This record gives sequence, structure tokens and C-alpha cells, in this order.
Amino acid sequence: MATRFPRGFDLELASAHLARRDRKLGRWIAKIGPLETAGWRKPFDTVDSLARSILYQQLSGKAAATIVGRLEQAVGSTRLTPDALARVDDAALRGCGVSGNKALALRDLSRRAEAGEVPDSKALLHLHHDEIIERLTAVRGIGRWTVEMMLMFRLGRPDILPVDDLGVRKGAQLLDRLEDMPKPRELAVRGEAWGPYRTLAGLYLWRIADFAQAPKAEPAKKVVASQAAAKKVVAKNVVAKNVVAKKAVRRSQD
Repeated sequence: MATRFPRGFDLELASAHLARRDRKLGRWIAKIGPLETAGWRKPFDTVDSLARSILYQQLSGKAAATIVGRLEQAVGSTRLTPDALARVDDAALRGCGVSGNKALALRDLSRRAEAGEVPDSKALLHLHHDEIIERLTAVRGIGRWTVEMMLMFRLGRPDILPVDDLGVRKGAQLLDRLEDMPKPRELAVRGEAWGPYRTLAGLYLWRIADFAQAPKAEPAKKVVASQAAAKKVVAKNVVAKNVVAKKAVRRSQD
């Protein structure tokens, strides 16, 4: 019987494991608190998910959402399946704002899906993550990082560490107080201690990077002192202006 990989894992168990294996990470886990994942139980279509990943590449979220909305309207469907994408030609894709390279990627995705080379969401449950990465990165425009995001956020695989992600690397730099971000290979070696829950370690590294970059609120006493100093400066300016104004009036009367 084929192995079936569950979607998601026990976050509490994984957090305890990481805290035992890495005290520095454990302190951050305690500081940040438990994380929530909302996408592990939601149904999804592999082709639709990959098509949207292609369309969102190198664009702001707002710009990409506009293009996706136009494309959905053009194909008459909210699911970007091979059948739906076949309803529009390349000129229509360009009219929606899809670049030439992305149009080629969408066509390659559809062709491979129709040939049975792109596993559907049910078939993915029976494939090891290394095989999923190998199969899906064969599609034009789909890189390892894109597949890793699907493995982490859609399939809930427990042992995925996206070592090429800048946010994860920044979090690792802050975790270990390094002068520079670790290189992907260095982070891969560092992450061996976090197995078999490297996915959760990666999620916390993102949060560490966000936490450290968040603006810090000034202490209340410092804010009050700054406000008082500002009031004094304003008062002195007012007095100075009044003196100048009075002198000007006297001169006009002489």
C-alpha cells in the first residue's frame, strides 16, 4: 500500500522538539508564542495554485491581483485549470497584462498537466517532498522556492526549510547574531538540528525577522520629556517673536 503523507503536523509537539534541540530558537519560540496555520485543511488545485504563483512572480500583490482578476474574467472561471486557460489565446493573455514569458510558462503548465506530469492535490499526498519538487520544477517558470511554499503552506509537510528565502536567512542571522546572512548551504547545515520539523523552524525564522524589524515604541518617560522640551522651544520662539514685534511697533511710532 502506497504511503500517504498527512497534511499538517502537531505544532505543539514540534515547538517542544525545536526548543529542546536549540535553546536560542526555543527562547524566540517562547517570546513569539504559538503560530497558527490556516491553509493545511483547505482544498486546492495544483494547476490553479501554480498558475497563480507564475502570475504573481516579480509583481506587487496589488498588480498581480489585478492581472489575475482580468484573466479569471477572460476565461470565465475562478479556477485557472488547463481547460480554462485553453479558452484564451496568447493575444488575450497579453491583453490581461500577462507577459510573454509568463504566457509560455502557463502554456507549459497546461501541457504538462494534460499529459499527466503534474500531480493533482490527491496524488501529492502519496509523494515524498523531494519527488514533488523534482516533478513540479520541471514546469517552466516554477522554481524550488515556489514548490517549497506549496509544501509548507498547502500540504503542511513538516520538514521543509527554504534556505534560499531572504526572510528565513535574515531570521537565522538574527537568531545566531551573525554579521551577515548565512549562505543557503550554511543554513542547510545549521538547519539539520531542527529536523524533522524544519518547516516550523522556518516559520519562526520569518517571524524573528519581522519581529526584529518592527519599529520599537519609545518609552513613555522619554516621550513625555520630548514633548516637554518641544513645548519649551515653542514658548521661547513665541516670546522671541513677541519681542521682535514690539520693537517693530516702537520703531514705527518713533
